[in-house]
Amino acid sequence: MLAIRVLLAGILLGLLGLARPFVNCSAPPGASVDIRTENQTSVSHSISTLLTRNLQDVFGENDPVRRRAAINELFTEDCVFYDPNKGVYRGRDEIDRIAGELRATHHDFRYQPIGEPEEAGNGGRVRWVEGRPGEAPTLAGTDFIIARDGRIAAIYLFFDKLP
Repeated sequence: MLAIRVLLAGILLGLLGLARPFVNCSAPPGASVDIRTENQTSVSHSISTLLTRNLQDVFGENDPVRRRAAINELFTEDCVFYDPNKGVYRGRDEIDRIAGELRATHHDFRYQPIGEPEEAGNGGRVRWVEGRPGEAPTLAGTDFIIARDGRIAAIYLFFDKLP
């Protein structure tokens, strides 16, 4: 009878989203975490990989189908993107929309990390520059992410001075 009560309590806490404090969701720096994509295949990403792929496969991708597939793989459904100039975007659809708008106006720009991604607990950051290949960078920034269950739950954009 006690086992049934514990099981039911666990199910109820899970349904209410209260079970998360009892689960260790952090990973040591450089560790891989197991996630499930839309088709439920297992994919392993480190926080560094999430940071790098966000630059290249989401905000650096011109093809909308490939970009959306990357968003579905890399971001949680309830993800949030904080842009210091334009506000807050919630959910995969909004991230897809804003990345698409950016690519439409800067289709030939490339993001280049200017250092290795750094990790701490379930977060990380990467510094980058943006510009046309072969030309001086026109913009610099830092992406800071919070990961949950091996996906990006929140991303914070900071604009930096050009190096």
